[in-house]
Formats: sequence, structure tokens, C-alpha cells
Amino acid sequence: MSGMDLTSGLDGLFQAQAWWASAARVAGIVLVAWILTLVLQRGIRRVRERVASRLDDREAVLRAATLGRVLRYVVAVVVTLVAGMLVLAELGVSVAPILGAAGVVGLAVGFGAQSLVKDYFTGLFILLEDQIHQGDVIRVGNHAGMVEEMTLRYVRLRDYDGNVHFVPNGQIDAVVNLSRGFAQAVIDVGVAYGTDLDHAIAVMRRCAAKLAADEVFGPKILNEFEVAGVERWDDSAVILRGRFKVAPLEQWSVRREFLRRLKAEFDAGGIEIPFPQMTLHRARPLAVQR
Repeated sequence: MSGMDLTSGLDGLFQAQAWWASAARVAGIVLVAWILTLVLQRGIRRVRERVASRLDDREAVLRAATLGRVLRYVVAVVVTLVAGMLVLAELGVSVAPILGAAGVVGLAVGFGAQSLVKDYFTGLFILLEDQIHQGDVIRVGNHAGMVEEMTLRYVRLRDYDGNVHFVPNGQIDAVVNLSRGFAQAVIDVGVAYGTDLDHAIAVMRRCAAKLAADEVFGPKILNEFEVAGVERWDDSAVILRGRFKVAPLEQWSVRREFLRRLKAEFDAGGIEIPFPQMTLHRARPLAVQR
């Protein structure tokens, strides 16, 4: 065997050994990345389960589950990207040009997907700050209804007519929650200008007491009826205002039932419920001088 053949055989052996060593390192990187992702995701899941076991509120449990899914997804993406760069470097591919190109592409995509990124960030903070629960009645911008679904991307509402509204989280500047803790059923009642206001207010209080003693509506009312007094003077009526402190989402049913009963009480007490009227005065004709 000549010296040239021996050298070429040794080179082939060394190349094969280098190839197997590189393949082993790539397999090791992939294996470590897989184990690390599995361990971190399992740790996040256990922390989420431990936190959820100490919560009594179902909505808080759902919010913790959503945040746990987000964190597991972030861990998977970060570990995969790092492992991918290490594998490329092991294969002899220069990572610097790829990172530069990825930065340019990411910048372009970022400019084009600003609204999408804003939706996700806003949704994350809405969940963290506990602004919205599933089942709440809220008003966001020109949309109002009951929350059927809350994700990092959008809020799905269903209004009283049954229409479904999908509101991107990035468009939510302010949230008006109509069902958190308690609500106020505000009552505005118009009476004629000739009505004894003290008598009308007494009738309102009596009607409110009967409503609070009702077996159906009584549990919905949290406090005694509060009379604010005369709210304003309208063209045909004096407006009296009062309110009930009620359980969440019960303000509409309590208000409707109170107005129904108050109409009967006003009729029985001789209190006039006014309607727009117009009085015409006929001018006297001017005397004709001769």
C-alpha cells in the first residue's frame, strides 16, 4: 500500500469520525432541548395546578389556565429557537447572516402586524389584571353584551338581541363592567307639576318596601330603596330619582318590576303620570279703529 493510499484512508476515517461526532452533538442538542421543554412545561403546569387548587373562583381558575398555556407556548418557542441556532452552528452554517435576515424580516412583519401584537399584549394584561370574566356584561366602545369567550386575541360578546360581537383586544381602550360585585337599579319617575312630591315619594318608598319583601325579588335587593329626590324639571313632568342596590345583573329585572308595581300604586293614589301636552292660547283680535 502506497503512502498516498494510507493518507487518504486516514483522512476518510477522520472525516467519518468527525461526522459521527457532529451527528452525536446534534442529537444531544435536540435531546437536551426536548427534555428542557418537557421539564419547564411540566413545572409550569404543576405551578398552575397548585395555584388553581387554592382558588375558589372558577373564573380565576380559567384565567390561570390561559396564562399557563401562554407560558408553555413561550417556553417551547424560545427553547426551539435556541436549539435550532445551536444545530445550525454545529452543521457549519453561519448563524450571523440568518440572524440579520431574521431581524429584517421580523421588523417588516412587526410593522405589518402591529395590530395583532397589540391584541395579544392587551389581552394578556386584561387577563392579568382580572378586568373581564366569562359571563360578565360589559361595554367596550360601541359594543355591549355578555362575555361568552375571552382569549388573548379577542373578546366575544352576545347582546340582548342575540347578535355576536367579536372585539379585538387591541381596540379596547376602556372596559365598563356592569356586573362586578353589585349593581345599582336607577329609577327615574315623572309626575305632574301639580303633584304633592312628598306624597309621591312616600308612595315610591312603600312600593319599594313591598318589592323588597317579595319572595322572588327580595333576595336580589341588597339595600333599602334610596331616594335621591327631584332630579330635574322636564317640559311636562317633575322627575324623581331613586335607586336599589342589587345583585350583579339584576338591575334590569328589579327596575322593570318596580316600575310595573309603581304604576298601579300611582293609579291607586291618584298620582298623575304626565305625558307631553301643549296648551294653546288664542290671541284676542285687535280692535279696529274707525
